[in-house]
Amino acid sequence: MVSRSYSNLLDLTSGDSPTFSRGGKKLSRVATLPGKLSELEEESRSNVSSDAQSSVSEERMIIVGNQLPIRAHRRSDGERGWNFSWDEDSLLLQLKDGLREDVEVIYVGSLKEEIDPREQDDVAQTLLETFKCVPAFIPPELFSKFYHGFCKQHLWPLFHYMLPLSPDLGGRFDRSLWQAYVSVNKIFADKVMEVISPDDDFVWVHDYHLMVLPTFLRKRFNRVKLGFFLHSPFPSSEIYRTLPVRDELLRALLNSDLIGFHTFDYARHFLSCCSRMLGISYQSKRGYIGLEYYGRTVSIKILPVGIHMGQLQSVLDLPETEAKVAELHDQFRGQTVLLGVDDMDIFKGISLKLLAFEQLLTQHPDKRGKVVLVQIANPARGRGKDVLEVQSETYATVNRINQIFGRSGYMPVVLIDTPLQFYERISYYVTAKCCLVTAVRDGMNLIPYEYIISRQGNDKLDGTLGLNPSTPKKSMLVLSEFIGCSPSLSGAIRVNPWNIDSVAEAMDSALRVSEAEKQMRHEKHYRYVSTHDVAYWARSFLQDLERACRDHVRRRCWGIGFGLGFRVIALDPSFRKLSVEHIVSAYKRTKNRAILLDYDSTMTMQSLMSTSPKEENIEILNNLCRDPKNVVFIVSGKDQKTLTNWFSSCERLGIAAEHGYFVRPEQNADWETCISVSDFYWKQIAEPVMQLYTETTDGSFIETKESALVWNYQYADPDFGSCQAKELLDHLESVLANEPVSVKSGQHIVEVKPQGVNKGLIAERLLATMQRKETLPDFVLCIGDDRSDEDMFEVIMSAIANASLSPVAEVFACTVGQKPSKAKYYLEDTPEILRMLQGLAAASEQSTKTIS
Repeated sequence: MVSRSYSNLLDLTSGDSPTFSRGGKKLSRVATLPGKLSELEEESRSNVSSDAQSSVSEERMIIVGNQLPIRAHRRSDGERGWNFSWDEDSLLLQLKDGLREDVEVIYVGSLKEEIDPREQDDVAQTLLETFKCVPAFIPPELFSKFYHGFCKQHLWPLFHYMLPLSPDLGGRFDRSLWQAYVSVNKIFADKVMEVISPDDDFVWVHDYHLMVLPTFLRKRFNRVKLGFFLHSPFPSSEIYRTLPVRDELLRALLNSDLIGFHTFDYARHFLSCCSRMLGISYQSKRGYIGLEYYGRTVSIKILPVGIHMGQLQSVLDLPETEAKVAELHDQFRGQTVLLGVDDMDIFKGISLKLLAFEQLLTQHPDKRGKVVLVQIANPARGRGKDVLEVQSETYATVNRINQIFGRSGYMPVVLIDTPLQFYERISYYVTAKCCLVTAVRDGMNLIPYEYIISRQGNDKLDGTLGLNPSTPKKSMLVLSEFIGCSPSLSGAIRVNPWNIDSVAEAMDSALRVSEAEKQMRHEKHYRYVSTHDVAYWARSFLQDLERACRDHVRRRCWGIGFGLGFRVIALDPSFRKLSVEHIVSAYKRTKNRAILLDYDSTMTMQSLMSTSPKEENIEILNNLCRDPKNVVFIVSGKDQKTLTNWFSSCERLGIAAEHGYFVRPEQNADWETCISVSDFYWKQIAEPVMQLYTETTDGSFIETKESALVWNYQYADPDFGSCQAKELLDHLESVLANEPVSVKSGQHIVEVKPQGVNKGLIAERLLATMQRKETLPDFVLCIGDDRSDEDMFEVIMSAIANASLSPVAEVFACTVGQKPSKAKYYLEDTPEILRMLQGLAAASEQSTKTIS
């Protein structure tokens, strides 16, 4: 259900509409009833993403997050209403520093505070006019199911590698929580639609709370410029695939143009899930990773977020910070402070850190009285039994350590579980000699970054601490291997937080490192953190989003699919779907026809266990072959024996086997070779290499043909098979470098064959034969589905420019699917191909009856 916060938009657009510094653009949509949107203009019922360019030149970014970067407070002057202010700690607000000054920012999100429905209209108008924020008011019951239910009970634990093995660990999947999640995403989409100018605006969606939002926006505006950034980890496919709605979430994310992740590991897991569950592979082109998805390229960006340098340095300059640092300096005088700052949840590893510190004091008695662990425990963002257990265990462990090792004037563990002001937390950073971030699984934890900048300090704080400002600064970090910032901070001591011995040893090492090395590590970290701040991150993301959306305007787009299975097909204007009516019409009025057909995945589906032709396929081919105006060829990679058996009942069918090495113009003719190959001695070199990879890759096998050797990994693990195929390709190219062969990769295969053998040979031969017989083709149909068929398409398309075809020839080069191709036409799948061929066969049959 959608709130009524914008029920007054019709009034606003009549004269008092808030302007967005874009020439007073009027909002084209209005919420008239909860959950329903009506159009102000009839023309907006059609796809708003037209080919027409907007006359407005200024860019605008719509940033969508679960919560607006706004703080709301009830008025204290006794009047009814709210006071609003920016939340300076919000990442969504901080990232504005990385956008160009001419980029206008609109925020869409919910408020932390519950707003009475009677106040929602006024609040919405105030936020829109004053802050350019569009609030999404979610009913409390729905929000609870959405946030505390699906987000925190299902997605958040799973993304942090916790499987719902029992009701205590996330519980069983609750379909009603999923429905609430989808409903809230739809509300957010409606709010975006109220303010978006789809041909001009960029939309940037943040985090796992809104993972299906891209589908709703792409469905309404096919060419929307849409980026998504995931701020949490993305789990490996073995973990992620346990989610019952796994495909829906993946397909929704793929409706974005750019998907961002903090680390390569998270991106790799996402790409692996796309490959294993959706069969979509990725490619790296000039440094950019992209997934081809129904003609659209979905780009992947890997860049960790940074901190807001200006905000942190301004807090360091505050007199309150200076006073608090002086207080802590006196409190811990003569002691070395180790600092932990964590949320009180099950993934932050607080209890493991405490156990490691206990072991440090046990094994190193000299540290007692000298080393203090200050553990700041922020309130948990979730709620439930697990949070209570973490709190209970933490308090018990702290009490035990302090009872065993504490004495008058010395408390080994200082636990701070009350909310701290930001300047207070910064003061602890400044005071601590080492920061410990040992979460068992975490996304982009920015605490190490804040610690590094705080340790750099300033002149006033140096004076407070009694340091010479010219002395190089020092810091030490002990980081878990399982947090997002770990790869960025190469000078940190990395640990496995589950290994308590290792963490205790790392604490000891951090305390014993030489001063010179502490300086060197700090300088390295400071250089990275200060140059890769939140502004750098936002600027880089927007640049990549602009690049990813650059060709939107020239693409033809339309949507297919229902619900969350919706996706957009985007094609180059010159690449269009083959109309059966069009090709049948051309077929009927032509007299000399050349038809070249691939077989596997073209006339039969690759997923079928038996790929031998069905009776109806044979009947179609025979009808085409009986027409005296047709010359029909099956061009396949299969061997001649298999093809002979399959098509034994097709007397007039031409067959090309092994990608054109063997050819037979009709059943009664002898097989011929298109290229003379004197020796196949290279097989003795290639086969042992392939055999090695077959033995080490479960599910792979070798196909031995007379002219070629093929390593097939169709039934192997897709990731491992692809990796092995690349290795095999390099290996074979190396050992066969001086041999007259070509080594090529295809769909789940690596093939070695004589140089010059390709399907284009058959097309050239067929056209040359018809030219010799003085029957120049006036109709050419060529159909295929993979790289090997591109050679045929190239020959057919280039024949238009020379004398190989009739001057009025109709040429139909057609690929199966929407991948980039040298063909000018496409059909979706094998059933569509067969329906089209059935149409041609029916036309031939009718023509034959008419002549008779």
